[in-house]
This record gives sequence, C-alpha cells and structure tokens, in this order.
Amino acid sequence: MTIAPEISLAALIDRYDYFLIDQFGVLRDDDAYDGAVAALRRLKEAGKHVIVLSNSGRSGDYNAERFARLGFDRQLFERFVTSGDVAFNLLSADPNIRPGMRAFTISSGGDQNLADRLGLVSVAQSDEADLVIISGSEAERIELEIYRRRLAPAAANNAPCVCTNPDIHKLAGGKIAPGAGAIARIYENLGGMVHWIGKPHREIYEFAMAQWASVDPAKIVCIGDSIEHDIKGASDMGLSSVLVRTGILADASEQELSELMQHFAGVPTYMMSSFSPDTTAL
Repeated sequence: MTIAPEISLAALIDRYDYFLIDQFGVLRDDDAYDGAVAALRRLKEAGKHVIVLSNSGRSGDYNAERFARLGFDRQLFERFVTSGDVAFNLLSADPNIRPGMRAFTISSGGDQNLADRLGLVSVAQSDEADLVIISGSEAERIELEIYRRRLAPAAANNAPCVCTNPDIHKLAGGKIAPGAGAIARIYENLGGMVHWIGKPHREIYEFAMAQWASVDPAKIVCIGDSIEHDIKGASDMGLSSVLVRTGILADASEQELSELMQHFAGVPTYMMSSFSPDTTAL
C-alpha cells in the first residue's frame, strides 16, 4: 500500500513557491543531514521563499546562529520562526502577563530566554511560580518522574503553564527521547492547564505566513518528519505537506505510519526519503 506518492525536490520546486521547513529531522539532528544544505541552495537558486519553522522554545535568532555554525548559510532562508518567537509575541500582548511575575522554566541547557525577554523573575522551585514555562526537555538524561515531582507543586497551586515546544518526542544524538510536549502532558495529568504554542496549532502557521503578506495557500508546502506535528498542522491549515523519513519516523513501518495518520487525522500530500537534491525512491 502506498500511503502518499513519492516526490523529488525538483518536482516540489515546479509545484510550490513557498516552503515551511522543519528543522530537526528534516535538515539536521546534531549535525546537518547530507544534502540538506544543497537542497536549500537549490530552492534559493530557483527563487523560492523559505522559512524554517521549528517547535523550539528558543528564539529564531538563536536557532539561526546555531544553524549557521552547522553550515547553513543564513542567506538560504528568509527567516527562522520558532514557537518561542510566537509565544513571546502572544504573551507580550497578554494583560495577565506582567513584568516581575515569577516564572518556573523547564528547558534544556538552563535556557530561560522567554522569561527573560518578558521581564519575568525566574524561580528555582515550582511552588513559587505564577507561571510555568515548558520550553525544552532533557529527558534523555532526566527521568520523567523527576519532572513530575518538580511540577506537582505548581499544578497544585493552579499555576498556568505555557508549552513553547509541543513535540512529544525529540531527537538526541540520533536517538528518540521524550520531548517538552511529553512533560507538558504530565502537567495536564497533574491537573494543570497548558497553553500549547507551536506545531500543529494554528498560531505558529499564522505567524509564519504573515511574513509573506498575501500568499495563495495552494503555493505553500510544509516539509516535516512528524505526522503528529508537521503533517497534522499542515492538514489543519489546508496546506500541502511532505513527510520526510529521516527523523523520528525513519524506522516506522507503513502500518505504523497508517495508524499514526488515522489517529492524528493527518495525511501527507507526498513522501520523501530525505530532503536533498538527489532524493531516491522509498
């Protein structure tokens, strides 16, 4: 059974003018994937518009700088839009979020960028928090039960939570580990309320597409490695999508893919084995 037709980069260039491309699992893991830089260069040479769209709690500028260190020339994409950027945009306009509020952040690498940008006071224990921010995960080395214990006091206090990275799974050193979204689900299971910002939710797509002003949605294609986030999000927005098999679903069988598509109501328009100029048949 063929889930979706295979497509080459050349065919995508013929059919679409605007590209929303996921970062992890499509362009990179710890390092750039083979062919990814060349594929972006092909889009640039063809005059296409490219935004890298990522469920990263960090800012687009931070991600773009890290991207450049991996060999991705910043001239190859117009903008790096992250769920962290969208969260900052939304929370800055929220009258309930005020400078000086206390924030407890779950992240990777000790990142507290969103709290700092909003003028919030970071606290070390969740029972002190007015707001919980879940922007990253280190579940490859920290057990989820530890996250549960850290978050339980805030949930008991009914502190609202913002998850700026809805990914349930993440790539870490080529392996799959629980992502920030898995930690946010724990907060919900504890009785806490979570505002999810990022793919597959509409806000990040609306924010990204606004960078292009008036665009025919039929000329936009979303490229990602996650059915739950990239493909579902594109489907809900009425956009075409490509599922690339270099990320979290690289080893999934057709049966497993079909079950995920049915469960999340997201079916890709096309499939690619990898995002590169010389993509071969699956």
